[in-house]
Amino acid sequence: MIPGILAAIVTFPGVIVHEAAHMLFCKLRGVAVLDVCFFRFDNPCGYVIHEEIEDFGTAFFVSVGPFIINSLLCILICSPVFIPVRIFGIQNPLSYFLLWLGISIGMHAFPSTVDAKGLMHNAKKAIASGNMLALVAYPVVLLIYAANISSVFWGDYLYGLAIGLGLPSLLLS
Repeated sequence: MIPGILAAIVTFPGVIVHEAAHMLFCKLRGVAVLDVCFFRFDNPCGYVIHEEIEDFGTAFFVSVGPFIINSLLCILICSPVFIPVRIFGIQNPLSYFLLWLGISIGMHAFPSTVDAKGLMHNAKKAIASGNMLALVAYPVVLLIYAANISSVFWGDYLYGLAIGLGLPSLLLS
């Protein structure tokens, strides 16, 4: 098995976009960012430290922001490149670079367990104050934990492949 830090080094654009997505949703929702590290050779490979979030909706979007942004960017980068490579058999190094870039970004879409814990904390507070929409957080948190467990078995890589190559393949079928 490849250690997580080595996988993160090989797929560093995904780590950077993951942290940028957290920061983007902080900025969009008016949450002060206290510290940010887009990439480092340590665990975690990147992080965003922000002020405590009181609003459940904001906590939700800050937590799952990387899933939204990384997934969309993976699809947007890989889809246009997939057609020349797959349909026309064009063997261009730039195409393969873009496929690596897209899949690297896609495989870092899963929120971390730290994100899941923060979301659960906010969901409990929101439910206690009568916000029943926060019940949505419970299955989302379970999915985040499952996704992180699957990463041990290359689930994150398979997700990147599925949305970067599998989705365009399905759409062309």
